[in-house]
Amino acid sequence: MSGKPEIDVLPVIPPADLRPANEDVPAGAADPVPEAAPAEGSLAAGTAIIAGYVRTLPRKPGVYRMIDAKGDVLYVGKARLLKSRVASYTQPTRLSTRLMRMVSATVAMEFVVTDSEAEALLLENNLIKRFKPRFNVLLRDDKSFPYIVIRRDHAWPQLAKHRGARNETDEYFGPFASAGAVNRTLYTLQRAFPLRSCSDSIFANRTRPCLQYQIKRCVAPCVGRVTDEEYGSIVDDVRGFLGGKSREVQSQLSQRMETASANLEFERAAVLRDRIRALTAIQSHQSIEISEIEEADVFAAHEEGGQICVQVFFVRAGNNLGNKAYFPSHGKELEIADVLSSFVGQFYSGRPVPREILVSHPLPEADLLAAALSLSTGNRRIEIICPQRGPRRDLMEHALANAREALGRRVAESASQRKLLDGVAQAFGLDAPPQRIEVYDNSHIQGSDAVGGMIVAGPEGFQKNHYRKFNIRTAAAPGAAPAPDGAAPGISAGDDYGMMREVLTRRFKRALKEDPARDKGLWPDLVLIDGGLGQLNAALEVFTELAIDDVALVSIAKGPDRDAGRERFFMPGRPPFSLEARDPVLYFLQRLRDEAHRFAIGTHRTRRSMGISRSGLDEVPGIGAARKRALLHHFGSARAVATATLEDLQATPGVSRTMAKKIYDHFRSGG
Repeated sequence: MSGKPEIDVLPVIPPADLRPANEDVPAGAADPVPEAAPAEGSLAAGTAIIAGYVRTLPRKPGVYRMIDAKGDVLYVGKARLLKSRVASYTQPTRLSTRLMRMVSATVAMEFVVTDSEAEALLLENNLIKRFKPRFNVLLRDDKSFPYIVIRRDHAWPQLAKHRGARNETDEYFGPFASAGAVNRTLYTLQRAFPLRSCSDSIFANRTRPCLQYQIKRCVAPCVGRVTDEEYGSIVDDVRGFLGGKSREVQSQLSQRMETASANLEFERAAVLRDRIRALTAIQSHQSIEISEIEEADVFAAHEEGGQICVQVFFVRAGNNLGNKAYFPSHGKELEIADVLSSFVGQFYSGRPVPREILVSHPLPEADLLAAALSLSTGNRRIEIICPQRGPRRDLMEHALANAREALGRRVAESASQRKLLDGVAQAFGLDAPPQRIEVYDNSHIQGSDAVGGMIVAGPEGFQKNHYRKFNIRTAAAPGAAPAPDGAAPGISAGDDYGMMREVLTRRFKRALKEDPARDKGLWPDLVLIDGGLGQLNAALEVFTELAIDDVALVSIAKGPDRDAGRERFFMPGRPPFSLEARDPVLYFLQRLRDEAHRFAIGTHRTRRSMGISRSGLDEVPGIGAARKRALLHHFGSARAVATATLEDLQATPGVSRTMAKKIYDHFRSGG
C-alpha cells in the first residue's frame, strides 16, 4: 500500500450479562431464577459469546478474529458491515458443520475497523498469513520468488540471481517459478550476452581473465578486455531481451554482424554470429510464448477427491517464466471459486502484483479483490479476468491440464505414502501410522564446525518448512584447551553421542515450552536417529531427563561395510533387527536417513565455507562491510592489514585516527 490506512482497533471486552443495563426491575420483586449457563465449548456457549459482541459493533467495514480458549486464532474474516457479518454467526441453523465447530470453540473475538472494504481485505490476508488460522483457506508455501537482476551499483553491471529485498538502483526481471528456472535462464543468457557474473570482491582482485572468458561466457571487463561502450551495448541487449524485445535485439545483432563483416572485421562478426545462435536457442526452448500478454499471472484450480490444486504460471513480456503447483489447506465444503479467491488474495501478500490476473473460475467479489490489490500497488490498475476465448483461454487450458496432472500425482503419492507409514507402524510396533517423523543426524570434521540437522516427514512427504539446523554450541575444536574451572564442560572433539544429546535436549526443551499440551503439531510420533546403539542410548538419556515416554525412538545403523540394504534397527527393550532387503518400508526409511544426512552435511559445508571466507578483520570491533572493503582495496589482503604500520592504516580512506589505532592494537595484542 502507498500509505498505512487509518484503522481503529476496538477494545476486546468479554461479553457480560446480555440483559440491557437500563432495564428496570420492580421494587420488591423476587430475583429471577438464573438460567443455567450453556456448557463451555458448546455451540450455545459460542453463540452467546458472539452475540455479546454484536451489540457494540459498528456498521463499518473491518476485520474480525475468532479466538479459542488457548488464545490461538481460529478464523480471520473481513466484512463490509462488521455488525451484520458477525451477527450471522449467532444463527446456528444457517451455519455449516465446519462453522458450527468454529463457533463452539470461540471464547473471544477481536476487531479492527478500516476505512474501506478493500483495506479490510488486505488486512485480512496479512493476518491470515501471520496467524495461519485452522478454519481459513491457507497458502502453505509463502516463499518469495527469485528474479534475474542487472546490478547497476557498479561501473560494470553484473547479471545475477536475486531473491529478497530490492535495491532501487538495480533492474529486476521475473518472477521465475524456481531457482532452477533462474539458473537455467542465466546459463543460456550468458552464451548470448557475456556479462560478468562474479562478485565485486573477485572482480576487484582479478589480474588476468578467468575461465568464463576462456569459454566465451564473459568479456573480461575486470582486466580491460572490453570498452565501456561495448559492455554498455551488451547490457542494453540483455535489458531489451528480458523486457520482451527479443526480435528487435536479434535484428540489431544481425545488422551489427553484417556491418562488421562488410568492414572485414571477421572475428567480431563471428562473435556476433555466435550470440545470435545462442539467442535463437533460448527462444526455441520457450515452452509457451504468448506475445499478446505483457504481464500476467495465471491461476488454474482443479478439484478432485476433496483436494484442490492451484497451478500458477508467470507470464512476462510474452514469455512463460515457469509454473508452480500449490495445494492449499481448506474446508471440504468450500466451493472451488471461494478457495481460489482466498488463495489469490494471500498469494500477493508481500509480493508484486502484475497488471493482469487470469483465473480459471469466476471469483466472488472479484472487483473488490482487484480494488484491494490496486490499493496495495499505489492505485495501479489491476484486472482479474476469467478468459473465455482466445490466446488467454488457450493458456488457461494449458494451466488447467497441468493442475489436473499435478493433483493426480499428489493423490497417487499420498496413497503410496500412507501405505508406507502403515508399514512403518507395523515394523516398529506403533499403535497407529506416524503423522510426523523426525530424523536427526550430525555432521562435523573431527569436531570442528559441528552441526546437527533435523528433517521432518509425514503423510504429505518431506515437510521442508519444518526442517531445523543446530549449531553445536558446546563442541570443542580439535586441540582446544579444556574449559576453565566453573565453566560448563564442553563436548570433546568428535563426541557424536554428546552432540546428539545437545541437539535433542534443545529440540525437546523448546517443544515442552512452546507446545506443552501437544496440540500444535510440533511433536513427533516417531524419532529416527542416524546411528547405532550408542546414539540410541544418548537419546534415551535425554528423554528420561525430560520425562518424555510417549514418543517412539529408533536408531538406524548401516550394515556391515556400510552396505545399504543391510541396516540394523535399535529400539529400547527390543533386540536389534533388520527388515527384508527388498521391503519398500526399508527403502522408505533409507530415504529418510539419507535426507537427514544430506541436510546435515549441507549445513556443515555452509558453516565451514563461512569460516574459510572469514578474515581477521571480521573480529575487529567497529569494522563493518564498508571499512573492510576500503582496507582490503588499500592493502590488498587481510594479512597486509594485520602487519601494517599505524601511519599506513591512517592513510586508508574512511579510516579515522581512532579506528586505525584500534585496528593496530587489535592485531598487536593477539586479538
